[in-house]
Amino acid sequence: MAERLKEEILNREKMVDILAGPDAYRDLPRLLAVAESGQQAANVLLSLDETYADVMPVQTSPSATSAFVSIMRGCDNMCSYCIVPFTRGRERSRPVASILEEVRKLSEQGLKEVTLLGQNVNSFRDSSEIQFNNAVSTNLSRGFSTNYKPKQGGLRFAHLLDHVSRVDPEMRIRFTSPHPKDFPDEVLQLIHERDNICKQIHLPAQSGSSRVLEAMRRGYSREAYVELVHHIRESIPGVSLSSDFIAGFCGETEEDHLQTVSLLREVQYNMGFLFAYSMRQKTRAYHRLKDDVPEEVKLRRLEELITVFREEATKANMASVGCTQLVLVEGHSKRSATDLCGRNDGNLKVIFPNVEVEDVSNSGVRVRAQPGDYVLVKVRCPFGLLACVVRWMLGWIIWGSEISSRRNFFFL
Repeated sequence: MAERLKEEILNREKMVDILAGPDAYRDLPRLLAVAESGQQAANVLLSLDETYADVMPVQTSPSATSAFVSIMRGCDNMCSYCIVPFTRGRERSRPVASILEEVRKLSEQGLKEVTLLGQNVNSFRDSSEIQFNNAVSTNLSRGFSTNYKPKQGGLRFAHLLDHVSRVDPEMRIRFTSPHPKDFPDEVLQLIHERDNICKQIHLPAQSGSSRVLEAMRRGYSREAYVELVHHIRESIPGVSLSSDFIAGFCGETEEDHLQTVSLLREVQYNMGFLFAYSMRQKTRAYHRLKDDVPEEVKLRRLEELITVFREEATKANMASVGCTQLVLVEGHSKRSATDLCGRNDGNLKVIFPNVEVEDVSNSGVRVRAQPGDYVLVKVRCPFGLLACVVRWMLGWIIWGSEISSRRNFFFL
């Protein structure tokens, strides 16, 4: 926002003293000094190499069970609707060594889950050392292409994911947000083989229409996307899938919309993030396409997508009923003071009773699950849908029996 709305923020509002873009944090001491002299200070310049690799975040919450670790910044995909390349700059990745150091420190602090972050997280490519810059080209998902020249050399996402997952076998590893084009077989195989890499993949589709996908410059057709979904489910049995969808993109017809509806029904995502299209300045769509779908049509189509998503997600998540799942306890449920909540491997919220039970490894000792504990729960019945304005997530209520514990591991 600082980069995109610089003039408007500084000149029209007259309320801001300091404006720092995402690559200008190191310049904050100078900006503060300028502001203290009574002048407005701004730096929104984008960098080709800034990753803040040597700046380790401070964990401020003593009760935190999870943390985010930024592994790369920017995006080179240049999807026609997206502002990210213009506000976050070109892709650049942190050195693997600095990422592993941060993950180790989080493990030593007792955190149980790490999410690797990036605008296009699975296109990670560490070329910080000369010996990494070999002539090996990037492997893409079958049937996918890029809007840029193939990149060669560097340590790829599979290498990073492998080493991060080895830091602490009891620490869960997630990553977001990926692009469907960057799921070569070696990444899928690693997710399948490594127990602490969560069997959950975010696979942004954006549309179910090949014509709209081409206008969006996504680099794949509906057919290629569906083939990838089948390949992922074959490679990682029981995987949980989530996706992003945009309703009412430039030129989207009713037939295009119905193809997106049919994709939602065909794939049956466990989670979804659905939006009505909103034009952004500087994007390719702003310069070359026409935002010609009326607002009321966008909202109607969005509501239809949400309705279909909820129906299909309910069916998909019913498969968990009767299954025992591993849940990382996060804290008390917001809906009930007598329940705890956590997330399963598929990143679905789980609600279960906060009750004292006997610790079978210490006869006569009563224990309660605490944040950071792993709990084995048996899903009895779906509780319903937890709804936010732009995201929808399925939750579960668990009726428990007994818990036995061993090293912060419980059975419910």
